[in-house]
Order: sequence, then C-alpha cells, then structure tokens
Amino acid sequence: MQTDGSTTRPPRSTRPAAPTLLYARPGIVVTAERFSVGRASWPVAELTQVWTTRGPHDRLALRAVTISAALIGGVGVLLGFTGGLQRLTATAYLMLGAVGLLPLLLVVAGDRWRPPAYELWGRHRDAEVLLFSSDDERQFGQVTRALQRAREGARLGGGWTDPVASSGVWRPNR
Repeated sequence: MQTDGSTTRPPRSTRPAAPTLLYARPGIVVTAERFSVGRASWPVAELTQVWTTRGPHDRLALRAVTISAALIGGVGVLLGFTGGLQRLTATAYLMLGAVGLLPLLLVVAGDRWRPPAYELWGRHRDAEVLLFSSDDERQFGQVTRALQRAREGARLGGGWTDPVASSGVWRPNR
C-alpha cells in the first residue's frame, strides 16, 4: 500500500513477449526480429541496403524473339544477295515490314503473359542476397512493407510497444 492510498499491481505476465508478427503466409514470415522465406532466414538488424527490382525476362520469350529476328534477318540478307528485292511488289515490301515487327510483338506478348518477377534484394554481411521473389505484385508489396517496418523498428531500437498502452494511466488521488 502506498501512502497516497493507491495500490500497485504486479505486471500481467512475467514470460517474455512473443516476437511481433508483421506478415505471415505459408513459407514467408516477417517478424520484428527475423525475415524468413522458405528455409532461409535473416536477422532484420543485419539486413542493409534493401532494394527492389524486376527479374529477368522469360527465357522462352527471349529465345523466340532471337530466333524470329535471326530468321527474318537471314531472309532479308538472302533476298538482297539474290537480287530478289528488286523484283518484289509493294505488297511484298509491306508484308516484309509486317513480318519484321514480329520480334517486337513477341516481346510485348511475352512480357504480358509471363511478366518478369518482382525481386527484393539486400546486403547481409557484405554479400548481396536475393531475399524474396514473387510474380504477384500485391504479395510482393505486402512483404516489402512488412520488412521496411521491421527494419525501422530495429533501427530505432525502441521495440514495438504501443506508446499509449505503455504509458502509465493517470489516476486522480482520492
């Protein structure tokens, strides 16, 4: 009992608090202390210089573009050496021009059907590490924001206590 008539209460729980969970989906867990994807896990405090980028284009689309461009170029060179370009009609030139656009159309279609993945990179102990990769833009944004919040909490070092809940409640002396 205190002299002003108020009583003090013991803390509610004496066991350590569970880590603050910022994001959790199957295979991906972001807490205030750790960033885990699959079997890989990194302490948030050790991750520096985190950045996002897009991954490489689809290999199949790149191969299709390369092969079609080579074939079209080969046909053009063959027609040039054989003198066939001088005997072509205007319609044939328009058809060659349209076929010449095929690699560009393949690039656009390949990026539309199989867009490059979103990648989250960072430095861990002076090594560049691919932290997370996804083709789902929404999930990628959620994971990136969760990691940013965890890094801000680790940088500030204050932990994740709610400032209103952790402050003492004012009670009048009666």
